[in-house]
Amino acid sequence: MGTPTDAVVGLWAALSRRDWDAVADHVSDDCLYIDMPVGLTLAARGPVDIVKRLKVGLESLAAYENHDGVLVADGENVMYEHSETWTFTTGETFVLPFATVHRVVDGKVTLWKDYWDFGAIANNAPPGWLEGLAEADTSWVFDATGLV
Repeated sequence: MGTPTDAVVGLWAALSRRDWDAVADHVSDDCLYIDMPVGLTLAARGPVDIVKRLKVGLESLAAYENHDGVLVADGENVMYEHSETWTFTTGETFVLPFATVHRVVDGKVTLWKDYWDFGAIANNAPPGWLEGLAEADTSWVFDATGLV
């Protein structure tokens, strides 16, 4: 089964490859995924919906890469300071710093909270990219208010 740290490292390696099946394998059936800058009402729950949510921002990129950083574990809680390089199909590239909080139980991530700067995306994405998100699949939306 491995340690909580192993689970988090495996999750992010899978995400860096955009291996959606492997990402789903690293999260529990009731895992909550929350992009904290956009709030608890736009969370996703469970492997299928978490993958749908991740695809909204990452699937259309020409390239995506996670860069390892500081990883600190305290029992089932793992904090990970890292960054991502986003490359858009129109050529724009930028590095997005992240801090992520995970809870890992029985080898699966059960809580995944990402903290990042929304302005960094808004200031670096190509024209129209953010507006295009309004047309994305939102069947994944879960209101996690009161659960975190």
